[in-house]
Amino acid sequence: MTQKYQDKTLRIFSLNANRPLAEKIAEVVGTELGKSTVRQFSDGEIQINIEESIRGDHVFLIQSTNLPVNDHLMELLIMIDALKRASAKTINVVLPYYGYARQDRTAKPREPITAKLVANLLEEAGATRVLTLDLHTVQVQGFFDIPVDNLFTMPLFAHNYRKQGKTGEDIVIVSPKNSGVQRARSLSEYLDATLAIVDQDEVDGIRSGYVIGEVKDKTCILVDDILNTGETLTTAAEILKKNGAKAIYACASHGLLSKGAKQTLDNSPIEQICVTDSVFISEDRRPAALDIVSCAALMGEAVKRIHENTPMSPLFRLEEK
Repeated sequence: MTQKYQDKTLRIFSLNANRPLAEKIAEVVGTELGKSTVRQFSDGEIQINIEESIRGDHVFLIQSTNLPVNDHLMELLIMIDALKRASAKTINVVLPYYGYARQDRTAKPREPITAKLVANLLEEAGATRVLTLDLHTVQVQGFFDIPVDNLFTMPLFAHNYRKQGKTGEDIVIVSPKNSGVQRARSLSEYLDATLAIVDQDEVDGIRSGYVIGEVKDKTCILVDDILNTGETLTTAAEILKKNGAKAIYACASHGLLSKGAKQTLDNSPIEQICVTDSVFISEDRRPAALDIVSCAALMGEAVKRIHENTPMSPLFRLEEK
């Protein structure tokens, strides 16, 4: 049993997006979730009530902004406002999954930069710090004028694969697209494995691609940050299979698993799919090969370090367990 946290000014609250993860984080810290209620009026407006005093306390508010994204984002903004008006000393927003982060630049004329918009909304609402996990691009931290701690999931996956014996020259870490090479390189270094890339293209709705690197007779681990429809990983896995891969595994930081993803992944050649519990995944959306690695210990330790003003750097490297 986790030792009870002694400092009573550290308070943890959860909204509706991922309460099971919030409960695990609170247990790691050694405290209980604060009492609050979230309900909707008949027209969809959100009402929040904090049911205990938090005056002068350091509050950590846990909420992922996944499906339904806009409801969860509004819950978060309204709760931040409620905490500010209730005189919380600091409001630390814990975002295991940061929605809208994919729109982080103007790729075409007249497009918004929603990652920046959400950052502005969080700050304007009253957030004093943000703790998140594997941002789509690390540059999103620069959209904030408050401190941002972006933790990484690759050490979690590395520990998981080491326990399974998936290390060494027989393993190839594969980025399913060009933009994810840095993430794949990080995992390959942890596992002493080689690196490959699947260069994908889509023409008239038909996906195709080729492999950069040697995968024949190798065990391949595909690495991505967001697993949404499953099409990118499935296409990459099929290309690897055609190029002689012996076995194919996959991991992704955030398992959004939108409608249709389960069927797509169940029909893919991927033997095991690892995701974190940054997003709550209902049973009906889970592929048969899904394996969930919890990020609760990592984020719980980060909460304690932020509150105690101790270095975060040990959380960014793989620790032997």
